[in-house]
Amino acid sequence: MFESILSNYSSFSCRRTPVGLIGIRAHGGALTQLLFMHDEPATAVSAPGSPLIDEAFRQLDAWFAGRLREFSLPLVEPRTAFERRVRQAMLRIPYGRTASYGELAASIGSPGAARAVGTACARNPLPVIVPCHRVVAVGGRIGGYRGGTEMKRRLLDFECGNCL
Repeated sequence: MFESILSNYSSFSCRRTPVGLIGIRAHGGALTQLLFMHDEPATAVSAPGSPLIDEAFRQLDAWFAGRLREFSLPLVEPRTAFERRVRQAMLRIPYGRTASYGELAASIGSPGAARAVGTACARNPLPVIVPCHRVVAVGGRIGGYRGGTEMKRRLLDFECGNCL
């Protein structure tokens, strides 16, 4: 019963990682948001965390150390069925590899929906954990990214460096 009462509250914690300050929010027993805290003051580092957020940071630490390739965490459901299909396709892109927006669209049975896939990627509230950084524009161009194109390049380079 106590656990069900706690699931009604949001938790947030923020920690330094190899790519800067990252914030993670959880609610209702699922992760709801990962934020790149580019301009946030380091003094506002955390609010009451949770065991789930602690586990998310443990897995992020292992990912950054090159010991983890896929996350195993409860995640908030995407808003639409299309976003759910895009998320599943993103999760199938192997560590250290990329796929274009068009390739992802074709893989979910919507070959003409590259722009809509891009929009779904941009709405992904859990970058890194749901690897939208692995989705690139035609010809391998970097494309957009919620954390900025420099962050996307850093994450892609990081994964490539760990695949050797």
